[in-house]
Amino acid sequence: MNDVRFSLVPDHKGMIWDLLLYVPTVFALVLLASKFWFGGDTNLAYLLSFLASFFFIAGANRILKTRLMLLPTAPTAIEVGKQTARLILRNGEQISLVKELRFYSDFAGRSFGLSGLDGTGKRLQFVFHKGQFPDERAYKAVLDALRSPS
Repeated sequence: MNDVRFSLVPDHKGMIWDLLLYVPTVFALVLLASKFWFGGDTNLAYLLSFLASFFFIAGANRILKTRLMLLPTAPTAIEVGKQTARLILRNGEQISLVKELRFYSDFAGRSFGLSGLDGTGKRLQFVFHKGQFPDERAYKAVLDALRSPS
């Protein structure tokens, strides 16, 4: 089986876009929550606080794991083979997706998702961005490798 390996790099440009998306959103939700808290509508304040917390955690995970690859469970390389994909994580662990391998591409062509079962039957999913690949050629090559059924 000839696996094709693709090394990933931090996506600083994508990180800037994510910061421009998440920081104002969280800031606005916190401001609205504080307005409603001090205005007496605590139920709406709780809801907005929850949403602010959710977006903060989701944004931090997206930036630290997929964009900058700083978290220990962040993939640093992907190997695509026949009906399998192996991910090498930052902490040195290797995960093989061997069953029910599914590939999800977005319409804009800027990212894709990969999900499947590892050897123990645990379902895992990962998101990869175009900026994580060293160049356009590598990104297209991984897409072609994942789309081809053989």
